[in-house]
Amino acid sequence: MRSDRQLGRSGRCPDKPMSNRLNTTRQGVDIRRANERFVTQAGWLDSKHSFSFGHHHDAENINHGLLLVSNDDIIRPGTGFSTHPHRDMEIVTWVLTGSLEHKDSQGNSGIIYPGLAQRMSAGTGILHSEMNPSDNESVRLVQMWVFPDTLRVKPGYEQLDINRELEKGGLVPVASGRGHDAAISIRQKGAVLWAGRIKPGEALTLPDAKSSHLFIARGAANLEAAGRLDEGDAVRLTAAGARRMVADAQQGAEVLVWEMN
Repeated sequence: MRSDRQLGRSGRCPDKPMSNRLNTTRQGVDIRRANERFVTQAGWLDSKHSFSFGHHHDAENINHGLLLVSNDDIIRPGTGFSTHPHRDMEIVTWVLTGSLEHKDSQGNSGIIYPGLAQRMSAGTGILHSEMNPSDNESVRLVQMWVFPDTLRVKPGYEQLDINRELEKGGLVPVASGRGHDAAISIRQKGAVLWAGRIKPGEALTLPDAKSSHLFIARGAANLEAAGRLDEGDAVRLTAAGARRMVADAQQGAEVLVWEMN
């Protein structure tokens, strides 16, 4: 049976104005372990929130840079988020396993699967649903929200399969306000989302940015000045310079990195 998420009738917490809400983080490296995140369990949904979300509120954990939401969701078969509203937010969805069906009030619909980057610009207002169409397989996804640099724009939708780019290794631009060729666009010139399926033992360097956010979606890795990071761990970097990361020699890693200026 399909059901609404129990975080308000709409299924997700309402989007709120950004002013007077954002926290600033001191220069350096801030490690957030998987077991430190807020958790929502609703039977059909297991959700872990990196920042304040819904009824989970911590005035010291509202955001990091432009990133307001980073939710790691597992949705059971045949269930999901029924139709609910958003406005003035850039919403990027990255599926790790399974598939997710998207429908919105602009007439967009489709199935999101691993390696398919998807962005919805809520703008002046949009209604959408996100359902697991499978009868027997859960879907795991990471949904991320960043604040746009222009408010009250026409809602929009974009998706792009980047599996071939991911197979080349390293970090691949997923969602960008800077016109990267391999990325979907977002209405935020100060942000780029990078993804990587990093092979065992592979090394790379994270972007040097005013703020960046590393999330270990799968596997494990070692990050310079942070040490070992396991699945679900995150690191908030602030004016920390370029940092070297090495994927676990046995598991490798799938990572999501927000570069924000």
